[in-house]
Amino acid sequence: MLNFSVGPVQSSAGVRAIGAEQVPYFRTPEFSKVMLENEAMMKELAGAPEGSRAVFLTGSGTASMEAAVMNCFTPSDRVLVVNGGSFGERFAQICAIHGIPHTEIRLPFGKALKEEHLAPYEEAGYTGFLVNVDETSSGVLYDLDLIGAFCKRNGIFLICDCISSFLTDPFCMKENGAAVMITGSQKALACPPGISVLVLAPEAVARIEETEVKSLYFDLKSALKNMDRGQTPFTPAVGILLQIHERLTEIMEHGGAEAEIARCARLSAYFRERIGAFPFTLISEAPTNAVTTLGTGDISASGIFRILKDVYGIWVCPNGGELAEKVFRVGHLGDLNEEDYDTLLAALADLQKRGLL
Repeated sequence: MLNFSVGPVQSSAGVRAIGAEQVPYFRTPEFSKVMLENEAMMKELAGAPEGSRAVFLTGSGTASMEAAVMNCFTPSDRVLVVNGGSFGERFAQICAIHGIPHTEIRLPFGKALKEEHLAPYEEAGYTGFLVNVDETSSGVLYDLDLIGAFCKRNGIFLICDCISSFLTDPFCMKENGAAVMITGSQKALACPPGISVLVLAPEAVARIEETEVKSLYFDLKSALKNMDRGQTPFTPAVGILLQIHERLTEIMEHGGAEAEIARCARLSAYFRERIGAFPFTLISEAPTNAVTTLGTGDISASGIFRILKDVYGIWVCPNGGELAEKVFRVGHLGDLNEEDYDTLLAALADLQKRGLL
């Protein structure tokens, strides 16, 4: 199998080797040391300000999206939500479920966020801003310089879902003014799914300590208290946390965030330079390095997905809903290289030769 999805993605040999080991007991000094090192590396890679913290939830990225909203906002807030796809819609759903007053900035699929979209909300009393930095369903990378400056001018608390964009596109909590950064184990961290991570600036930690959360599992005050000793409140996905430690160590040893971002940028550019030979259109107005979103016109996108999987042993990433027949995505995350893209392009060329494209 050759996997070009956007999560789970292909893992390194070192990460896979840890996955083959027995899972150890975790209430030990040895595991606490691993967790504290995980926290330190996550904060460094996220460009977190002094005094920041990181917590690890056993749950998908959506778990941390919900935890961030529950712990940082109350019904007295007014929150702006960028909704340009299925994951922006998810933030809006979470706000609705928890009674957080919110306004959606709705964008057409594949379109960028621009200053004109934010202008109506200047000095309008908003206190929070939620954005999926890379709207993974469309592959659009939103302009964090624009968003950060808007939030700073208006004194707005900024939460960034970087689940797909972390380590694929430039991001710095200090520079962008993000109070919370969210990511997941199965994207650029290239580990199995099951862990999500929140990096919390001091202002986020303070807000969490002041907020009463009606939840046992998603109370981040408890998560922070336990991370003081390198532990989690409840039994975590121990094996994945050990794999995350291996992967973070690999990233740090190979040049850190800058080098990993450059690698993803190189792979995305390599693929996009060559995909023009096929009858597809690039959907994203502001593409992320994480994924290339391709429109297929009158060709069945789900059919391309199935044939590549069943005949060639290659996974691309399908879209769902009304776009299932019109769009598919090719990821640039995980343990991939240029030769892997040559294999995918050769398979597409074979489909074209057979009259299937």
